[in-house]
Amino acid sequence: MRTTLTLDDDIADYLKAQSRLHDKPFKQVVNDVLRRGMAPRSRRTGPPRFRIVPNNSGLAPGIDPRRLNQLNDQLETEEFAGRGTR
Repeated sequence: MRTTLTLDDDIADYLKAQSRLHDKPFKQVVNDVLRRGMAPRSRRTGPPRFRIVPNNSGLAPGIDPRRLNQLNDQLETEEFAGRGTR
């Protein structure tokens, strides 16, 4: 089918570059790109997703994870008090 189509400059430039790069006629490149655009998309289009596997390292016996901020505050207070006495 013969038709007239108005393309944006960036799209026309891309299609011309693809035509030169693959040594194919412009018409074929346009048809190939349109077919790819109309094809059903597969679920997996990119590389596999990066997964992080957590490691249950646990804490040393006697350390309460809910009180770590309190320990940090205590250490900062002691450090601050030590600076004032020098």
